[in-house]
Amino acid sequence: MRAAVLRGGRMVLRDDVPEPVPGPGQVLVAVKACGICGSDLHFAAHGAEALAAGAQMEGMPGLGDPVDLSADVFMGHEIAAEVLESGPDTDAPPPGTAVTSIPVLLSATGVAPIVYSNSVIGGYAERMLLSAPLLMPVPDGLDPRHAALTEPMAVGLHAVNKSAITRGESALVLGCGPIGMAIIAALRLRGVENVVAADFSVTRRRLAETMGAHETVDPAQRSPFDGAAPAVVFEAVGAPGILNDIMRRAPAHTRIIVAGVCMEPDTLVPFYGAPKELTVQFVFAYDAGEFAETLRAIADGAIDVAPLITAQVGLDAVGEAFEALSRPDEQCKILVTP
Repeated sequence: MRAAVLRGGRMVLRDDVPEPVPGPGQVLVAVKACGICGSDLHFAAHGAEALAAGAQMEGMPGLGDPVDLSADVFMGHEIAAEVLESGPDTDAPPPGTAVTSIPVLLSATGVAPIVYSNSVIGGYAERMLLSAPLLMPVPDGLDPRHAALTEPMAVGLHAVNKSAITRGESALVLGCGPIGMAIIAALRLRGVENVVAADFSVTRRRLAETMGAHETVDPAQRSPFDGAAPAVVFEAVGAPGILNDIMRRAPAHTRIIVAGVCMEPDTLVPFYGAPKELTVQFVFAYDAGEFAETLRAIADGAIDVAPLITAQVGLDAVGEAFEALSRPDEQCKILVTP
């Protein structure tokens, strides 16, 4: 079987991956589309740092097996697929059903995220395993390529839900990559009446307007904090220095939602936040209800993901797609279609 794997910091094609075999509670699926996530790009570039930080983190149970960067790493978690067969004694949709899923593989030995793994195959492959209890059938008529974007769009909905923003409050979204776009779409879904988005890329600013931003700002021309004071600022950049700069410039009592995942050490000046009584909320992923709501919104047309898809590649071009996504004026979301 063919799959694109991370090897030595680059995505390469393998044609000798063993066929996955579904166990109890699992299904074998044919991948129809898998979005390339910014977290995959970060891991390819900063995998060692990310694994080291994860090893030092306390307060969360370990999930999955340790990752060995000297061996091939499977990735790809923004998935739409077709059921091929079910494992033993498994209640699952019949073969031929189009599905998406929260990217977690359940087995008799534990729980493994479908994110980065030496053994759990992800969506950059012809076939993979999914968990039957976590499958969500794709509504009839919905393009599998659009269904694949349920996962990243659910991240945006979770961030907006955590912010507790109301329709009459103003929102500022910093960074118009895929997660910033997902946040903008979720703000539009929630009916927020004043959404400002900031990005250096003119292409992404235009796309932000398509996704629902009422105003866009080029930070090279003026500060995104000029004008109406935002009640909520969404950080969707994930680079060192961004959060501290937001704390320095945000108005008093601003709620700051950190959706960008910074993989590197950063520095904050607590004094920026104390006198202004800022609230900083870190967010990650989503819950099952948010995932299901996002799929329904995409199917109903309340969230239009089509403008986000800027390219489509096969497994043999995943490496080139990773490189292309480093140029924000050219690409937003690239889908892998095995």
